[in-house]
Order: sequence, then C-alpha cells, then structure tokens
Amino acid sequence: MSDSPRIGYIGLGNMGAPMAKRLLDHPGGLTVLDTRPEAVAPFVEAGADAASDPAALATVCDIVCVTVLDDDQVRDVVTGPNGLLSTARPGTVIAVHSTISDTTAVDLAARCAAHGVEFVDAPVSGGAAGADKAALAVMVGASESAFETIREPFGAFAALVVHAGPVGAGTRMKLARNLLHFVSFTAATEAQRLAEAAGLDIAALGKVVRHTDAITGGAGSIMWRDTTAPLTPEDSWFPIFSHVRALGEKDLSLALGLGDRLDVDLPLAARALAGLGPGLGVGTGDTARTHTKEDPS
Repeated sequence: MSDSPRIGYIGLGNMGAPMAKRLLDHPGGLTVLDTRPEAVAPFVEAGADAASDPAALATVCDIVCVTVLDDDQVRDVVTGPNGLLSTARPGTVIAVHSTISDTTAVDLAARCAAHGVEFVDAPVSGGAAGADKAALAVMVGASESAFETIREPFGAFAALVVHAGPVGAGTRMKLARNLLHFVSFTAATEAQRLAEAAGLDIAALGKVVRHTDAITGGAGSIMWRDTTAPLTPEDSWFPIFSHVRALGEKDLSLALGLGDRLDVDLPLAARALAGLGPGLGVGTGDTARTHTKEDPS
C-alpha cells in the first residue's frame, strides 16, 4: 500500500456524506458510490471519482469506508455478487461505520481474511454535526496493522479515534455508549413527567440540562475508572465517588418524595437510588438504605 492510499466511500447519506466530504482533500484521492446519482454528483463536481458498484470501487481503492443502513446492506456491499471481496486486492482495508451486530463484524472479518483483506468495524458517535466539524469519535475494532492504516485518514472526520480492541470490539463499545445514550433519554422523559406534574416549564428544564451538562460533562464525568470492581477505602477514587453517592442519594430521595406526593411513578429514579453507590464501587449509602427500608418497592 502506498503512503497515500486511495479512499473509497460507499453510502452518502446523512452520515456518510459529511464524513466523505472531509476526505475530498485526501492526497491519495477519493472514489465514491451511492445508489442515488444526486448524492454522488456534488462529490464528482468537487473532484472525486465515482464507481458503478462496490466491485468497481474496490479495484482502485486501498481503504474502503462503508456507511449503509444495516447488517444486510453491509453484507451485500462486502460479499454480494458485485461486492468488495469480488475484486479487492490483498491488503485492502474495509472499514464499516454502520452500527451492525458484533457477530456480523466477526463473521465478515473471517470472510475477508480468506481473501487477504482486513475488515474493521468502526462505528461513530457525534452525528452529522460532528462529521461536519471533523469532531466525531470513532470506535475501532481491528488488528494493530489495520488500525495504523486507518488512523490518519479517519482523522479527517474524527477528533477521537479509539482502538477498542480486535474486530467486533468497536461495535461492542458503540452499543455500550448508546446504551447510556438512550437510557439517559428515558431518564429525561421521567424527569419531564415529574417537572410537568409539579407545574414547571419542561422546555426551561431542558435549557438548564443542556447548559449544565455542557459544563459538567454529564454522565461521562464519572467514567474515569478502568474497572467496575468495588473500590477499597484506600483507593484515591473512594472519597470522590463516596461524595458523588451522598449527593446523588440525597437528591434522588428528594425527587422520589416529590413523585410520591404528586403521584408520579419514577421507576428509573428508584432503580438509580438502589444502584448508584454499588455502581460507583462504594456500596449503598445510608440514605439509600433508609429509603429502601421505608419503601421496599
């Protein structure tokens, strides 16, 4: 592979287009593919080449980025009759940015390996806005050699490129990240129900949440440890997370009390009160133990 590999990009939708746009100035050149001519046209006008199908694209590209809808489309792009593997040269790297099953990633990696091709699962976080600003986070499951190959090109659209581990690990990290994302969304809807029942302006509450999360970092602000095992009192994190637990248990107990008075069910808050301390590794605090004794539910 040359010092300036040619990049191929398949899938120019809401995420793929802004990511591929950041690669237009790549010194090795860019070849694009999409089923919609109107999606391809702006890239050709900007200097990229267009391919008729994945097989044609693979004949000229060293690294191929894929951002399509789902597992079935990824499989078709990689292993279909006119798929990448029908023409890809040994040493080619296929990087899939779509969020697919980790088992699909592992299976496709094995099929690619039989052709001397490296498969990389590289889902992204940060949305189209992040791609526009070259600020995405990319979670990469790959061999060491494949990761070194894609790290610099990925920097065109990402501010953070993390080697999560072998193939499949990138997808598993993305699923864990999105677990937090959507559980947080569900918690937000619970908070809105409580605020609405209390006669508050929930749009104003949203402003407060966005403002303060931008300062504190939200849930990510506690994600510094390299293990989820319980902490010993000698651990430097123990007093910090004990303090977080005390504040959290107090506020969760007060919110649950308000919910009781307003007849608003808050199941996530109750679960959080019971699980906060153990999750932080410092055990259940007095406030949570007292609340559990008073309200076994």
